[in-house]
Amino acid sequence: MKLHLANLGETKLFTDYSDTHVSVNRERFETSITVMGEEVRTDWNACDFDALTDAHFEYFLALKPEVILMGTGAAQRFAHPRLYRALTNAGIGVEFMNTPAACRTYNILAEEGRKVIAAILL
Repeated sequence: MKLHLANLGETKLFTDYSDTHVSVNRERFETSITVMGEEVRTDWNACDFDALTDAHFEYFLALKPEVILMGTGAAQRFAHPRLYRALTNAGIGVEFMNTPAACRTYNILAEEGRKVIAAILL
């Protein structure tokens, strides 16, 4: 589905998504990414929901977001709380959504100026 925005500005926003890719400010990605206000990262080495470990979640601690939106693909899936306990102990919210919902929710929160990260598994 394409998301149309008149003026993207500097903020990184999702402009398109499907089962095989996402686009951020019209740049297409076909591997797992993390997206935050002014940056897209491709160094998050998570590629399979079933292979997630606590280290995949600890990656976000240094970034200090308010909330992380985990895009889990076509279906919403939930990781065991022990995997992201370090984040919740640090006061960081973790929400699990299917990828389309994560993209839409991220765009809304980012446009509000919130410190949000979308972690998209592809």
